[in-house]
Amino acid sequence: MLAGPIFTREATTAPRQLRHFLVRAGYVAALFVLMYTADQAVFGWQQVRNIGDTARFGGLLFEIFSLVQLPLVLFFALIFCAGSIAQEKDRRTLLLLLMSDLTSRELVLGKLGSSLLIVMVLLGVSVPVFFLVHLLGGVSWEQIAWVLALCVAVAVAAGSWGAMVAFWREKTFQTLAIGVLGVVGFLGIVEATRALVGDQTWVSALNPFRTLLTVLDPFARDRDPVALRSVVSLSGLGLVLISVTVWRLRIWNPSRVTYVQPEEETDDASGETRVRHRRIWSNPVIWREIRTRAYGRKVQLIKAAYLLLATAVVYLVTVATGDGLVLNIISPGGLAVVGLSLLSLLLINAQAVTALTSERDGKTLDLLLATDISAKEFIYGKLGGIAWNTRELIVVPLALAGWQAMIGAILWEDFVYLLVGFSMLSVFAAMLGLHSGLTFEASRLAIGNSLGTLFFLFIGIFVFLMLLVEASGSFASQLLSFIVFIGLGGIGLWASLTHKNPSPALTLAAGWLPFVTFYSITEFLREGTLSVCLAIVAVYGFTSLAMLVPAVSAFDVALGRTTGDRG
Repeated sequence: MLAGPIFTREATTAPRQLRHFLVRAGYVAALFVLMYTADQAVFGWQQVRNIGDTARFGGLLFEIFSLVQLPLVLFFALIFCAGSIAQEKDRRTLLLLLMSDLTSRELVLGKLGSSLLIVMVLLGVSVPVFFLVHLLGGVSWEQIAWVLALCVAVAVAAGSWGAMVAFWREKTFQTLAIGVLGVVGFLGIVEATRALVGDQTWVSALNPFRTLLTVLDPFARDRDPVALRSVVSLSGLGLVLISVTVWRLRIWNPSRVTYVQPEEETDDASGETRVRHRRIWSNPVIWREIRTRAYGRKVQLIKAAYLLLATAVVYLVTVATGDGLVLNIISPGGLAVVGLSLLSLLLINAQAVTALTSERDGKTLDLLLATDISAKEFIYGKLGGIAWNTRELIVVPLALAGWQAMIGAILWEDFVYLLVGFSMLSVFAAMLGLHSGLTFEASRLAIGNSLGTLFFLFIGIFVFLMLLVEASGSFASQLLSFIVFIGLGGIGLWASLTHKNPSPALTLAAGWLPFVTFYSITEFLREGTLSVCLAIVAVYGFTSLAMLVPAVSAFDVALGRTTGDRG
């Protein structure tokens, strides 16, 4: 086969695993939950009177499915490809693959295809659901075909970018951070170029979200050429990235890591030359996290890219004219603060989860466990290292909020509430990453569960809230769909948090987090900053403690240092 034996093995074995069955069934179930939610939001308990109502509902349902599926495909294609290859590098198994008879093309296409397999399978199981929507009316076959083709092209482009970065960089955190920042920066560059040169077709084609809006418009006359250009452009971009990766694979790998020789000094009395030893702090873990290159040599490049992105956001907010609200709910400055904050939380979480998965995959965790380092030293050292290495990611959104307060866009009182709330969310993101790294032994599962939890809490619930806002009836008609969505999300959150170490505190946290997050988002949009701050500090602080306490108390058992007392 074109992709080689790596993809063949994955394609024949992975679909048989129970986890894949559960993922496929869960995704289809989530689509049907969205369908029921939309039905309650549009009709409530009213009786459908004519075919026109059904057709309008079908069109709305198609828009919801498409707007939800495209960002999911983009996000998970990037994370799965980047995480899978980074795991191979951390475990040193990529070296074995490089020494085999596999060609560079087979290796790159095999890893890319195997990583994208689950994404393509989820797209495949969504096809019957889209066909069901077509039966309701209001949606043409051409629209469905173009949406699915666009999702495939986005998956190929995002996965190719994630694979290239993973083969290029030597650390998992670098791979994830550069991958996410690269996608955000690419979309920003496309929009900036479009603003400078005008609405040129070749520029707009590189933004899949603009193309999607054109496809969703039932009255768009240029739908087919616009969609075709976008699919061809994104697929071509993916092929270019794959070609570059195949060309540079054996140049980038094995990693050209250079080791700095220890400094030497000469004794004035004896004239002997001896090695100057570095002074290690009382907590060696936090010393290693801060004073060494534990996360690679190019971490500053990530921070520079983030600062450049933040500068571009500030510029766009500055030149924004008018007092209009984005989506009729939030000001441009507020959207900038929220957007950078969410990006920071994702990067902090990625830093935290890879702080453990990289240790485990690189076999350095076993060496640490063989020392007399205590659980508190390890966990607190990791948390301190995360805080230090991501300090720019924490300061920049707060600085932007402070600037909004200085120009009078928000009150200083609200800035204090934002400061406290965002600090608490940063602690939660870091602790969630460490908890996932301790809970899941497989790096890909740990990264997927950790980032997926943040995605559900902050983006998934927001999308659901927007759906409820569009409802024409009372909230009473939407109550059942609200309970179903929040309940299923809470069950998934409970399964993730209590996978290996169930506890009453984590069970309580899993039940409360979706409700509190929904309330916090709602109140934030209504400018109720004090209540949001109190809710976040109370519930997210409790959840962080619920993860921290077992991480310290059951540290040895979780990492296999001891089996504990089973008698």
